[in-house]
Amino acid sequence: MSKLPRQSEEEQPQEPATASNGEGTLTAGQAAAGAVSVDSWPSVTVSLLVALATTVVVTLASHLVPEEHANTAVGVTFLVATWWMALRGDVASVRAYGLALGGLTEPVALAARRLAGDGLRAFGWALLMAAIFFPPFWIGFKLWWNVSGAFALTFPSDFHNRVLGQLLVIALPEEAFFRGFLQSALDGRWARRRWRILGAEVGLGWLLGAAIFAVGHLLTIPHPSRLGVFFPALLFGWMRARTGGIGASVVFHVMCNLYSTMLAEGYGLH
Repeated sequence: MSKLPRQSEEEQPQEPATASNGEGTLTAGQAAAGAVSVDSWPSVTVSLLVALATTVVVTLASHLVPEEHANTAVGVTFLVATWWMALRGDVASVRAYGLALGGLTEPVALAARRLAGDGLRAFGWALLMAAIFFPPFWIGFKLWWNVSGAFALTFPSDFHNRVLGQLLVIALPEEAFFRGFLQSALDGRWARRRWRILGAEVGLGWLLGAAIFAVGHLLTIPHPSRLGVFFPALLFGWMRARTGGIGASVVFHVMCNLYSTMLAEGYGLH
Protein backbone atom coordinates (compact mmCIF):
# COMPACT_ATOMS: atom_id res chain seq x y z
CA MET A 1 0.00 0.00 0.00
CA SER A 2 1.09 3.59 -0.42
CA LYS A 3 2.49 5.48 2.53
CA LEU A 4 2.36 9.13 3.45
CA PRO A 5 4.38 12.27 2.68
CA ARG A 6 6.32 14.64 4.86
CA GLN A 7 5.18 18.25 4.51
CA SER A 8 7.76 20.79 3.53
CA GLU A 9 8.64 23.41 6.12
CA GLU A 10 6.77 26.18 4.32
CA GLU A 11 3.55 24.13 4.50
CA GLN A 12 3.81 23.55 8.24
CA PRO A 13 1.66 25.68 10.61
CA GLN A 14 3.66 28.18 12.64
CA GLU A 15 1.80 27.78 15.95
CA PRO A 16 0.24 24.34 15.79
CA ALA A 17 -1.86 22.65 18.43
CA THR A 18 -0.27 19.45 19.70
CA ALA A 19 -1.50 15.93 20.30
CA SER A 20 0.23 12.90 21.72
CA ASN A 21 1.77 10.51 19.25
CA GLY A 22 2.99 8.11 21.90
CA GLU A 23 6.64 9.19 21.63
CA GLY A 24 6.62 12.92 22.23
CA THR A 25 4.16 15.12 20.40
CA LEU A 26 2.71 15.28 16.92
CA THR A 27 0.89 18.43 15.92
CA ALA A 28 -2.74 18.10 14.88
CA GLY A 29 -1.88 19.66 11.55
CA GLN A 30 1.04 17.30 11.06
CA ALA A 31 -1.03 14.27 12.06
CA ALA A 32 -3.76 15.23 9.58
CA ALA A 33 -1.28 16.00 6.83
CA GLY A 34 1.00 13.05 7.45
CA ALA A 35 4.11 15.06 8.38
CA VAL A 36 6.05 11.90 9.20
CA SER A 37 8.74 9.89 7.44
CA VAL A 38 6.51 8.29 4.78
CA ASP A 39 6.35 8.38 1.02
CA SER A 40 2.98 9.33 -0.49
CA TRP A 41 -0.72 9.55 0.26
CA PRO A 42 -3.20 7.65 -1.90
CA SER A 43 -4.33 9.78 -4.82
CA VAL A 44 -7.62 11.65 -4.55
CA THR A 45 -9.04 9.39 -7.27
CA VAL A 46 -8.09 6.23 -5.39
CA SER A 47 -9.48 7.55 -2.10
CA LEU A 48 -12.79 8.56 -3.69
CA LEU A 49 -13.09 5.25 -5.56
CA VAL A 50 -12.53 3.39 -2.30
CA ALA A 51 -15.17 5.56 -0.66
CA LEU A 52 -17.59 4.87 -3.52
CA ALA A 53 -16.99 1.11 -3.47
CA THR A 54 -17.31 0.97 0.30
CA THR A 55 -20.53 2.99 0.20
CA VAL A 56 -22.00 0.63 -2.40
CA VAL A 57 -21.11 -2.46 -0.34
CA VAL A 58 -22.43 -0.88 2.86
CA THR A 59 -25.69 0.11 1.15
CA LEU A 60 -26.20 -3.39 -0.23
CA ALA A 61 -25.40 -4.94 3.14
CA SER A 62 -27.86 -2.70 4.96
CA HIS A 63 -30.68 -3.75 2.61
CA LEU A 64 -29.83 -7.39 1.89
CA VAL A 65 -28.34 -8.75 5.11
CA PRO A 66 -30.90 -9.84 7.75
CA GLU A 67 -31.75 -6.93 10.03
CA GLU A 68 -30.20 -8.46 13.15
CA HIS A 69 -26.84 -8.73 11.37
CA ALA A 70 -26.94 -5.70 9.07
CA ASN A 71 -25.14 -3.28 11.40
CA THR A 72 -22.38 -5.81 11.99
CA ALA A 73 -21.95 -6.34 8.25
CA VAL A 74 -21.72 -2.58 7.71
CA GLY A 75 -19.20 -2.14 10.51
CA VAL A 76 -17.01 -4.98 9.26
CA THR A 77 -17.03 -3.45 5.77
CA PHE A 78 -15.75 -0.13 7.08
CA LEU A 79 -13.06 -1.82 9.17
CA VAL A 80 -11.85 -4.01 6.31
CA ALA A 81 -11.62 -1.00 3.98
CA THR A 82 -9.73 0.97 6.64
CA TRP A 83 -7.35 -1.89 7.30
CA TRP A 84 -6.65 -2.33 3.59
CA MET A 85 -5.99 1.35 2.94
CA ALA A 86 -4.47 2.61 6.18
CA LEU A 87 -3.59 -0.02 8.77
CA ARG A 88 -1.25 -2.26 6.79
CA GLY A 89 1.60 0.24 6.89
CA ASP A 90 4.25 0.97 9.48
CA VAL A 91 3.84 2.85 12.76
CA ALA A 92 4.36 6.26 11.13
CA SER A 93 1.65 5.55 8.57
CA VAL A 94 -0.87 4.40 11.19
CA ARG A 95 -0.22 7.51 13.26
CA ALA A 96 -0.49 9.82 10.27
CA TYR A 97 -3.99 8.49 9.63
CA GLY A 98 -4.86 9.18 13.27
CA LEU A 99 -5.61 5.50 13.85
CA ALA A 100 -3.08 4.64 16.57
CA LEU A 101 -5.65 4.66 19.41
CA GLY A 102 -2.99 4.75 22.08
CA GLY A 103 -0.98 2.06 20.29
CA LEU A 104 -3.78 -0.52 20.00
CA THR A 105 -3.45 -0.73 16.21
CA GLU A 106 0.32 -0.35 15.94
CA PRO A 107 2.66 -3.30 15.33
CA VAL A 108 4.57 -2.52 18.53
CA ALA A 109 4.25 -3.46 22.19
CA LEU A 110 1.53 -1.62 24.12
CA ALA A 111 2.59 0.98 26.67
CA ALA A 112 0.08 1.21 29.52
CA ARG A 113 0.94 4.81 30.33
CA ARG A 114 0.45 5.95 26.76
CA LEU A 115 -2.77 3.98 26.36
CA ALA A 116 -4.22 5.42 29.57
CA GLY A 117 -3.12 8.95 28.74
CA ASP A 118 -4.57 8.90 25.24
CA GLY A 119 -7.77 7.33 26.55
CA LEU A 120 -8.20 9.99 29.21
CA ARG A 121 -7.61 12.76 26.67
CA ALA A 122 -10.19 11.23 24.34
CA PHE A 123 -12.78 11.08 27.12
CA GLY A 124 -11.91 14.61 28.19
CA TRP A 125 -12.49 15.99 24.70
CA ALA A 126 -15.72 14.01 24.35
CA LEU A 127 -17.06 15.29 27.67
CA LEU A 128 -16.19 18.86 26.72
CA MET A 129 -18.05 18.57 23.42
CA ALA A 130 -21.02 16.98 25.18
CA ALA A 131 -21.17 19.84 27.69
CA ILE A 132 -21.20 22.36 24.82
CA PHE A 133 -23.54 20.68 22.35
CA PHE A 134 -25.91 18.40 24.24
CA PRO A 135 -28.01 21.13 25.92
CA PRO A 136 -28.84 22.97 22.65
CA PHE A 137 -29.39 19.62 20.92
CA TRP A 138 -31.99 18.76 23.56
CA ILE A 139 -33.84 21.99 22.81
CA GLY A 140 -33.63 21.39 19.07
CA PHE A 141 -34.83 17.80 19.54
CA LYS A 142 -37.96 18.97 21.37
CA LEU A 143 -38.73 21.59 18.74
CA TRP A 144 -38.10 19.25 15.78
CA TRP A 145 -40.30 16.46 17.15
CA ASN A 146 -42.81 18.87 18.70
CA VAL A 147 -42.46 17.17 22.07
CA SER A 148 -44.86 18.43 24.74
CA GLY A 149 -44.87 15.68 27.39
CA ALA A 150 -42.49 15.25 30.31
CA PHE A 151 -39.18 13.48 29.92
CA ALA A 152 -38.92 10.14 31.73
CA LEU A 153 -35.35 8.95 32.16
CA THR A 154 -35.00 5.19 32.13
CA PHE A 155 -31.91 3.01 32.45
CA PRO A 156 -32.23 0.03 30.11
CA SER A 157 -31.12 -3.34 31.40
CA ASP A 158 -29.06 -3.87 28.23
CA PHE A 159 -27.20 -0.57 28.55
CA HIS A 160 -23.77 -2.21 28.53
CA ASN A 161 -24.66 -4.05 25.32
CA ARG A 162 -25.79 -0.78 23.75
CA VAL A 163 -22.51 0.88 24.66
CA LEU A 164 -20.44 -1.97 23.25
CA GLY A 165 -22.59 -2.14 20.12
CA GLN A 166 -22.29 1.58 19.50
CA LEU A 167 -18.54 1.48 20.10
CA LEU A 168 -17.49 -1.62 18.20
CA VAL A 169 -20.14 -1.86 15.47
CA ILE A 170 -20.96 1.77 14.66
CA ALA A 171 -18.73 4.53 16.03
CA LEU A 172 -15.29 2.90 15.73
CA PRO A 173 -15.78 1.55 12.18
CA GLU A 174 -17.32 4.80 10.90
CA GLU A 175 -14.74 7.07 12.52
CA ALA A 176 -11.86 4.84 11.40
CA PHE A 177 -13.01 4.96 7.79
CA PHE A 178 -14.38 8.50 7.38
CA ARG A 179 -12.21 10.51 9.76
CA GLY A 180 -9.20 8.20 9.90
CA PHE A 181 -8.69 7.05 6.33
CA LEU A 182 -10.81 9.28 4.08
CA GLN A 183 -10.43 12.71 5.69
CA SER A 184 -6.72 12.17 6.31
CA ALA A 185 -6.01 10.96 2.77
CA LEU A 186 -7.94 13.76 1.07
CA ASP A 187 -6.54 16.50 3.29
CA GLY A 188 -3.08 15.01 2.81
CA ARG A 189 -3.39 15.40 -0.97
CA TRP A 190 -4.98 18.84 -0.68
CA ALA A 191 -2.43 20.03 1.86
CA ARG A 192 -2.44 23.66 0.70
CA ARG A 193 -6.23 24.00 0.87
CA ARG A 194 -6.62 24.33 4.62
CA TRP A 195 -8.27 26.54 7.18
CA ARG A 196 -7.49 27.04 10.85
CA ILE A 197 -10.72 26.69 12.87
CA LEU A 198 -10.46 26.94 16.65
CA GLY A 199 -6.99 25.43 16.71
CA ALA A 200 -7.63 22.68 14.16
CA GLU A 201 -6.36 22.64 10.58
CA VAL A 202 -9.11 21.30 8.33
CA GLY A 203 -9.49 21.25 4.58
CA LEU A 204 -11.60 20.04 1.69
CA GLY A 205 -11.25 16.46 2.89
CA TRP A 206 -13.03 17.47 6.09
CA LEU A 207 -16.00 18.82 4.13
CA LEU A 208 -16.10 16.09 1.49
CA GLY A 209 -15.71 13.31 4.04
CA ALA A 210 -18.67 14.68 6.02
CA ALA A 211 -20.76 14.92 2.84
CA ILE A 212 -20.02 11.32 1.82
CA PHE A 213 -20.81 10.24 5.38
CA ALA A 214 -24.23 11.93 5.13
CA VAL A 215 -25.02 10.50 1.69
CA GLY A 216 -24.13 7.04 2.96
CA HIS A 217 -26.62 7.41 5.81
CA LEU A 218 -29.30 8.49 3.33
CA LEU A 219 -28.68 5.46 1.11
CA THR A 220 -28.99 2.99 3.98
CA ILE A 221 -32.26 4.56 5.22
CA PRO A 222 -33.82 6.73 2.47
CA HIS A 223 -35.19 9.66 4.47
CA PRO A 224 -34.09 13.31 4.02
CA SER A 225 -33.52 13.72 7.77
CA ARG A 226 -30.60 11.32 7.45
CA LEU A 227 -28.62 14.04 5.69
CA GLY A 228 -28.56 15.89 9.01
CA VAL A 229 -25.61 13.75 10.13
CA PHE A 230 -23.47 16.03 7.95
CA PHE A 231 -23.27 18.48 10.85
CA PRO A 232 -22.09 16.11 13.61
CA ALA A 233 -19.71 14.65 11.02
CA LEU A 234 -18.12 18.10 10.72
CA LEU A 235 -17.66 18.13 14.49
CA PHE A 236 -16.21 14.61 14.51
CA GLY A 237 -13.81 15.64 11.74
CA TRP A 238 -12.81 18.80 13.59
CA MET A 239 -12.05 16.70 16.68
CA ARG A 240 -9.90 14.35 14.62
CA ALA A 241 -7.90 17.29 13.26
CA ARG A 242 -7.68 19.09 16.60
CA THR A 243 -6.51 16.09 18.61
CA GLY A 244 -4.42 14.32 15.96
CA GLY A 245 -6.41 11.07 16.13
CA ILE A 246 -9.86 9.51 16.07
CA GLY A 247 -10.06 8.49 19.74
CA ALA A 248 -12.01 11.55 20.89
CA SER A 249 -14.39 11.46 17.93
CA VAL A 250 -15.09 7.75 18.52
CA VAL A 251 -16.04 8.38 22.16
CA PHE A 252 -18.14 11.42 21.30
CA HIS A 253 -19.83 9.54 18.44
CA VAL A 254 -20.89 6.84 20.91
CA MET A 255 -22.15 9.46 23.35
CA CYS A 256 -24.15 11.25 20.64
CA ASN A 257 -25.90 8.08 19.50
CA LEU A 258 -26.72 7.01 23.06
CA TYR A 259 -27.91 10.52 23.89
CA SER A 260 -30.26 10.61 20.89
CA THR A 261 -31.69 7.21 21.86
CA MET A 262 -32.12 8.36 25.47
CA LEU A 263 -34.10 11.41 24.37
CA ALA A 264 -36.28 9.41 21.98
CA GLU A 265 -37.08 6.80 24.62
CA GLY A 266 -37.51 9.38 27.36
CA TYR A 267 -40.16 11.21 25.34
CA GLY A 268 -41.84 8.02 24.21
CA LEU A 269 -40.83 8.30 20.56
CA HIS A 270 -39.37 4.77 20.46
